[in-house]
Amino acid sequence: MADATLDGLSAPSLAAQLGLSACEVYECVGSTMDLAHEAAGRGVAADTLIIANAQDAGRGRGGRRWSSPAGGGLWMTLIERPSSASGLDVLSLRVGLHVAEAIEPLAVAPVRLKWPNDLFVGEGKLAGILIEARWHDRRVEWVAIGLGLNIVPPRDVTPAAGLAPGVTRVQALQRIIPALRTAAAGEGPLTAEELSRFAARDLSVGRLASAPAVGVVAGIAATGELMVDTDAGPLACRSGSLVFSEER
Repeated sequence: MADATLDGLSAPSLAAQLGLSACEVYECVGSTMDLAHEAAGRGVAADTLIIANAQDAGRGRGGRRWSSPAGGGLWMTLIERPSSASGLDVLSLRVGLHVAEAIEPLAVAPVRLKWPNDLFVGEGKLAGILIEARWHDRRVEWVAIGLGLNIVPPRDVTPAAGLAPGVTRVQALQRIIPALRTAAAGEGPLTAEELSRFAARDLSVGRLASAPAVGVVAGIAATGELMVDTDAGPLACRSGSLVFSEER
C-alpha cells in the first residue's frame, strides 16, 4: 500500500515540498519502475513520483540487480509525459548530467559520469539511471525515469559511494527533482554546452575499454553514442555497457 512515509513525511506532504502533482510512498516494493508503469497506465499526471523506503527486486540497466536497503538511499521513479520524443535517445545522459550537477554540493567529492547511466564519487558508484518509455501509435505516451542513489554506501556492494554524512533523503530530493524535470524537458541531441559540461565530469576519456569495443574511450557524441578509438579507427557505440580493461 502507498501509505508509508519518507523521513516522516506523508505522500501529500512530500509532493507539496517537492512541487509535484503527486507522490506515492511505499515501505517496500519489488521495483518502483514496475509500479510507475502501472501508475502511468492508469492515467496519473506527469510529475508523479513513485518512491520506496526499500526495494527487494530493484533493477538497473540490462536487468542488473540494484541494492536497495531500507532507508539507505533514494529508490524512485518519476513519471513524465513529454510532448516530443526527440530527446529520448540522450535522456539517460542528460539526466545523469543534471543530477550530478545538482547533487554535488551534498557529496564529499566531485560527482563524475560514466556512459551511459552511472554516477560516481571517486571510484565508488553513487547512482544509476534507468529510462523506460511506452509508445502508442508512434507517439510516446509516458517516460519512466528511474533513479537509485545511495545516501549511505550499501554494505553488499564494493566499491560504492554515498553522500556526505548527515545528508537526508529529503534534502537530496529537493535538489534532484528539479534536475530530473529539467532534463526530461530537454529536446533533441545534446547541445555543445551539454557536451562540454559532460566532458568535464567524464571519468572514462582516455581509459582503455574492453567493452562495448576494445580501444581508448574518446568521449560521447551529441546523439548519445560512446566514441571509442579502436585499432580499426573511431567507432560509435550505441548499446552495451562500458567496461574498462582493468575491470576484467
